[in-house]
Amino acid sequence: MTDSQDSVITPPQDETTSGPRRELVVGETRYTLLGTAHVSAESAADVRALIRSGEFDAVAIELCDSRHHSLMNPDALGEQDLFQIFRQGKAGMVAASLALGAFQQRVAEQSGIEPGAEMRAALEESRDADLPLLLIDRDVGITLKRIYHNVPWWQRFSLFSGLLGSVLSRQQVSAEEIERLKEGDVLESTFSEFAAESASLYDPLISERDRYMVLRLAEDAAPGRYRSVLVVIGAGHMKGMAEQLEQPLPEAPHPEREALEATPPPSKVWKALPWAITALVLTGFAIGFSRNTELGWQLVVEWFLINGVLSGAATLVALAHPLTVAATFVAAPLTSLNPTIGAGFVAAGVELWLRKPKVRDFSTLRHDVTELKGWWRNRVSRTLLVFLTATLGSAAGTWIAGFRIAGKLFGG
Repeated sequence: MTDSQDSVITPPQDETTSGPRRELVVGETRYTLLGTAHVSAESAADVRALIRSGEFDAVAIELCDSRHHSLMNPDALGEQDLFQIFRQGKAGMVAASLALGAFQQRVAEQSGIEPGAEMRAALEESRDADLPLLLIDRDVGITLKRIYHNVPWWQRFSLFSGLLGSVLSRQQVSAEEIERLKEGDVLESTFSEFAAESASLYDPLISERDRYMVLRLAEDAAPGRYRSVLVVIGAGHMKGMAEQLEQPLPEAPHPEREALEATPPPSKVWKALPWAITALVLTGFAIGFSRNTELGWQLVVEWFLINGVLSGAATLVALAHPLTVAATFVAAPLTSLNPTIGAGFVAAGVELWLRKPKVRDFSTLRHDVTELKGWWRNRVSRTLLVFLTATLGSAAGTWIAGFRIAGKLFGG
């Protein structure tokens, strides 16, 4: 990348845009950063006017491949194999994505403006003008994973329960939330109350993405490749990206960009923990039987009842089919002793077999999840709830039953 000495900032050439706009010339390329409001008809109009002006020969937008795909194909989830989602451990991420989509839909209903209109305008206008379209944002799934790994473990539950609670609430989206959306994006608005006070959250959510998007520009729209590039981003990213573009960037940005896409591997301790619990429980059974047969069977029965009842009862919360509840009751005590398969996977598999989602469920999914009862009414989202509740019930049952066994053996 060209050194910062070759970079200058020039003011906007006109006042035709309603939002903030900055122009930076790096080498032979002019980058025009257009700060948009994600809930604003004016921002969409700004994007259309600038692209139609003929000033630009490339357009870069604050979208990743998955968000671009969702924007172009709102029913994309219907093309996925739900069973594969559960097997690959992506159910939680899909549920979080649906919850974020529900927040967007609520904003659209209450403001009368569809969030992301300016991105859709950029897609349409760049296609009509036959301009290269560059997707420069980091994948939303990677950002959520990096947030998860960056915050202390004891904050994770409150963070994501707060996320789900806020997006599922049927309360009116406040004026303050709408204003935050006008300066950032859905992620920033949703996490705003945490991000302002938490560097561990702010870094992966905002500053890392500023850096990532500039690195993508350095790769896909390096100085000299295009004459003039329009960069459509949320207004909240303008300051950080402008500062990054003023500084020297690596000539080979790919390694640093890949580092910002990496997620820490699971801790060896956490990977070993399920196997350690299995070994301890089986050892407890062996000790019980070695003392007397009656104690051994008592421990086994309590293990099965505690695991089975808690997991089965948890699926009842999701209004699972009665056979799903029964299957979960039987499977949970066994899957808790086999770390290679979870009770949630079994429960979701049985629920899918008994209540296979219909075409209508996929077509109405994003609308259904905007209200709390819709999560239970739609077969797709209800199956996700079955998976999550069975998993949580089994985890609770494992720990409670484990302590119960330890108490019986060593508590006197």
